[in-house]
Amino acid sequence: MKMERVIIQLPKSLKRKLNGLRAKGYTASGFIRALLERELNQPNKSKGGA
Repeated sequence: MKMERVIIQLPKSLKRKLNGLRAKGYTASGFIRALLERELNQPNKSKGGA
């Protein structure tokens, strides 16, 4: 599968947390990719509420 680059800016506090995941065997890219796949492949659920 051809990959595309996405460049984002993060607060230093979030970047530190991402860097901390290396101890658990994650890379920042791998963690973010897994997070996006999980969130975007869910059935649509309503956000917010009334």
